[in-house]
Amino acid sequence: MRVLAIIPAYNEQESIVSTVEELLAANTGCDYLIINDGSSDATEAICREHGYNYVTHPTNLGLTAGFQTGVTYALSHGYDAVIQFDADGQHMPVHVPPMVAEMERTGADIVIGSRFVNERKSFSARMIGSRLLSALIRLTTGQRITDPTSGMRLYNQAMMREFARRFDFGPEPDSVAYLMRRGAKVREVQVEMREREAGESYLNLRRSISYMARACTSILLVQWFR
Repeated sequence: MRVLAIIPAYNEQESIVSTVEELLAANTGCDYLIINDGSSDATEAICREHGYNYVTHPTNLGLTAGFQTGVTYALSHGYDAVIQFDADGQHMPVHVPPMVAEMERTGADIVIGSRFVNERKSFSARMIGSRLLSALIRLTTGQRITDPTSGMRLYNQAMMREFARRFDFGPEPDSVAYLMRRGAKVREVQVEMREREAGESYLNLRRSISYMARACTSILLVQWFR
């Protein structure tokens, strides 16, 4: 199975080198493509200097557009699957081969790298949104997803085509719920994730609340009209 790691990057000059070098050193068997999403720092210059495989958006278009750029590239180059891989160092390459193996073994359309297959969620404020999304996905699909906010997801070619043909269809929990309702087979594999290595997370408290509100509304209402 030919797999492409899509690495969206916005102002990740402090972590992009370590992220790519760790991925290469891990011998995961997958290729990679950095989506430099209109960074205003030295991210593009660093990619160019190191000879990394990357494309650049002229302005910041966001995760959905970045992921769709990667998916379009993957489809045009004959890849069988793509995996989201964060540029900030949170995702660990060691988990990529088990996720690919799970897709090959089960014929899954989506494999999610979950922190909670074998571990229990805490009752911290940080996990409240995750618990709510899990409950809504179970309510609307009848299936259990332990880590709906995980950004480490592997999609097969059929799912790639779904993302490529919809301009507003991003790699988010509501999209996964929609695909599940349409019959997508989803599996989860236990992973560990690190804290962000450098830079500043997009999701501060205000944005986190807004993100959860949009995701919940979409799962309950918007996705039914797609």
